[in-house]
Amino acid sequence: MCRTNYEALTRASSFLEANNREQGVARFLLQHVLGKSYSQLMQDLYEDISTEDFETFWSYVEEHATGRPFQYIIGQETFYDRNFLVNEHVLIPRPETEELIEEVKKRTKKLFRAQFTPKVADIGTGSGAIAITIKKEIPAANVTATDISHEALEVAKQNAQRLEAKIIFKQGDLLAPIANEKWDIVLSNPPYIGNEEAEFMTDTVLDFEPHLALFAEENGLQLYRKMAEQLPQMMNIPSFIGFEIGYAQGPAVQKMLQTAFPTATVEIVKDINQKNRFVFCTIDE
Repeated sequence: MCRTNYEALTRASSFLEANNREQGVARFLLQHVLGKSYSQLMQDLYEDISTEDFETFWSYVEEHATGRPFQYIIGQETFYDRNFLVNEHVLIPRPETEELIEEVKKRTKKLFRAQFTPKVADIGTGSGAIAITIKKEIPAANVTATDISHEALEVAKQNAQRLEAKIIFKQGDLLAPIANEKWDIVLSNPPYIGNEEAEFMTDTVLDFEPHLALFAEENGLQLYRKMAEQLPQMMNIPSFIGFEIGYAQGPAVQKMLQTAFPTATVEIVKDINQKNRFVFCTIDE
């Protein structure tokens, strides 16, 4: 038993390091247990920690040492400054995907007139992070989110309710639930990891995050190909498509969309780490 928050944090950090986990996770877990922000924890670092809080904290630390992501342990992750519920039925939102939101906001403002109410689809929504964030950041947008997983949609619906975002949710494979409609913006961060890459993945991802949301056939490109083949009949003019991709998939996905939309502008966009992260297809003629 540790007496202060500082002692608990120090012990946990050392324990995680010894188990080949990131030391910094200890702070996130302690903040969650104590209900404190980072600044509050730093101010209260030498305050006493109760036996109950320490036991809860230490159980979380031991659980994370097994490889279980801390976001699943505490049941949430922050995305674009909002807290999203997560569990093993959905992928944990990544910081890189926040850059997708920035690109969408920028391109929406550039392509559409000020009072326009874009019709937006998020394909493979998972936790709903993209769809809900778009609705919160572009309130005029009419947003529909799809996922093949019923369990994932239940998580997304909870997040939409908690964050007061009006989203239409539809269950089905890729574009199937929305194929008979026309769209102004179609977004997707689909499964894009090739099965052959599994051996190189960390156990925290491979053993705990849903494989349905991670892996795709054709070296991870199958779902991009399917969407590129179907989208020409579904897009308004003007409109745009935004895909998040694996860092090596840019040229292949760009070629698929350029073939599907010969007169469109198809761009590979790098993330903050200068890795290929998104492909955008702008249809304006």
